[in-house]
Amino acid sequence: MQKKIIKSFILLFIIFIIGVFFISLNKNSIYDTKGLVGQKITNVQLDHFSKNKMITEKNFKENEFTLINFWASWCAPCRDEHPILLKLNKEKNLKMLGVNFKDNKKNAKNFLIELGNPYDVLAVDNQGKQSINFGIYGIPESILINKDLIIIKKFIGPIFESDYEYIKSIVRKK
Repeated sequence: MQKKIIKSFILLFIIFIIGVFFISLNKNSIYDTKGLVGQKITNVQLDHFSKNKMITEKNFKENEFTLINFWASWCAPCRDEHPILLKLNKEKNLKMLGVNFKDNKKNAKNFLIELGNPYDVLAVDNQGKQSINFGIYGIPESILINKDLIIIKKFIGPIFESDYEYIKSIVRKK
C-alpha cells in the first residue's frame, strides 16, 4: 500500500515537472518594450546632473515634445548618435533630456565638453534603477514623448539619420 502511494506521488511529480517545462518552453521570453508606445509615463524621479533637485514629469509638461536620451561616456554607439542629437537640439518644439546612465560624472562632463551638449536638461541614473521605469535595458535608448506624457516612439539603439527625419516630422507638425 505504501509503495503504491509513493509510486503515485512520483508519477504526479513527474507529470507536474513535464507540465512546467511545457508551459515554460511555449512562453515568449523576449523582452520587448514596443508595448510602451501609447502609454503614459508616470512616477518620474530623476536626480539632476549638477543641481540638488529632482526632475519629475512636471518638467516635461512645459514642452510640446521631449526626447529622453539615455547615454554614457563609455558607450561607443552614444558617440555615434551624438551629432544627430546636436542637430535635434535645434528643433524649437523639442526639448531634450539626457539621462547619464551608470557613468563616472567626470567622464560624462568630459564627453559633453568634447562633443558638445545637446541637452536642455541633464539627469543622472547612477544605479540604473530609474531607467527601468522607462523600459530601458541597454544604452543608448531614447523615448519621444508629448506634453501629455504619452510615449510616441521608443528608439532602441543609437538614433540614426532616418530617426532624425522621423522626429523632425513629428515635432514640426505642431
